[in-house]
Amino acid sequence: MGDQMREACGVFGVFAPGLDVARLTFYGLYALQHRGQESAGICASDGERLSLHTGMGLVSQVFEESDLEPLRGGLAAIGHTRYSTTGSSHPRNAQPLLLNGADGELALAHNGNVVNAVEMRAHMEREGQRFSTSTDSEIIGRALLAGAGSWAERFAQMMRAFNGAYSLVLLTADRVMAARDPLGVRPLCLGRIDGGYAVASETCALDHIGAEYVRDIAPGELLTISAEGLKSEQVAPVEQRAGCVFEHIYFARPDSKLDGRLVYSSRLAMGERLAKEHPTPTADLVIGIPDSATAAAVGYARAAGLPYAEGLVKNRYVGRTFIQPDQHLRELGVSLKFNPLPDIIRGKRIAVIDDSIVRGTTTPRVIALLRNAGAAEVHMRICAPPITNACFFGVDMATRGELIAAQLSVDEIRQHINADSLGYLSLEGLQSAVNLAGEPHCLACFTGQYPVPVQLDMDKLAFERNGQEIDGDSPRLVSNATVHSAPMPSKEWSGR
Repeated sequence: MGDQMREACGVFGVFAPGLDVARLTFYGLYALQHRGQESAGICASDGERLSLHTGMGLVSQVFEESDLEPLRGGLAAIGHTRYSTTGSSHPRNAQPLLLNGADGELALAHNGNVVNAVEMRAHMEREGQRFSTSTDSEIIGRALLAGAGSWAERFAQMMRAFNGAYSLVLLTADRVMAARDPLGVRPLCLGRIDGGYAVASETCALDHIGAEYVRDIAPGELLTISAEGLKSEQVAPVEQRAGCVFEHIYFARPDSKLDGRLVYSSRLAMGERLAKEHPTPTADLVIGIPDSATAAAVGYARAAGLPYAEGLVKNRYVGRTFIQPDQHLRELGVSLKFNPLPDIIRGKRIAVIDDSIVRGTTTPRVIALLRNAGAAEVHMRICAPPITNACFFGVDMATRGELIAAQLSVDEIRQHINADSLGYLSLEGLQSAVNLAGEPHCLACFTGQYPVPVQLDMDKLAFERNGQEIDGDSPRLVSNATVHSAPMPSKEWSGR
């Protein structure tokens, strides 16, 4: 298994009568591709019925021009890019999910992870609910459909019962709804476009479709967008905020804004603070591990008064294919993803900036690449504190037993990765760099202090392992909607 964390999912929605909402959603998802590469889907409404297309792989692999044609609703659409955090990577778990209830059809796209999903599903099954996927997302959707009263009242009921992370975008025949859990763990923002509105996990998706950023959706808020306009309702009280700090460090694109601040600026500041906390007096050059650590490397170099250069070139398309490497290529490992520039680093003492070390499997290979290319010294600098605890809020990071910093000291990690020195940004330094003083964030992966109680042995395949496998003969959708599902490739894409 690789050393990188697996991203949270990406969600997008648009209500814009008269516009090509399916095409806008496609490009919105294209901008959110970095958040999930296992599956993608779009559900569109023409005002009367919903049409869905989902498939395994990247947005560009799931959708061709002919796939968009049946989705031309002209009223509203939602979309999703997935990395599985609850439920396996399976076509039936691809989103948006399309469910049917007493009030009609409901499509749902979810970013996050419900920490009491097993308990909630067991309770709902005892009440006669049946499930056709192994995701926590379906549990949320069916709870909303089974709720009583208005949509706002149903969301209030759901938020009282469900714990964890859920940024949601939902579609009915006549409206788009967007909601964020009371902790605000995962991002969700609102934009305006040509008389309509769009919602997205990140502001970069709004930029790509020409929408104007309006604001972030607040924790505990429900937004409803319909022919009657935009309606905001605070359906759950906010007792504490716990936005994921790794959105700033790694997940979000550098051109997105989180909490009103450009992610690039946050990462630049992380690098500057890291240079003050862990200088490298003997270094000749600073390089970053592309792409998430590039901005931090620039900040480090600027604060340290050292030249910055690209010492590694990243092949951004490795892993983004259904064709798997043969054994010889597997043995090459990280060299498939990164290629060093020997003419730049030969004979140099280099400070190498990265965003994190998770399991400690990839970093030693990167350092070996640099040494083989002629680096005289390699000083690793990490623009996050040591990760000592697992995440249960929508990031498939690792179990605590797999986290190298939970098992070894900093110097033992240095020896393991074969670096000449190793320095991590302090927790205080991270908070200062990201300017989190006024906006409390979840720091549990560094501190072990979770914003809500969690089950420390949670398993993302719990519903499969508990004998609740997906029935291969049962329908995924209970609906009269038009459904188009891309076939599953013979060799499933493996992620980054």
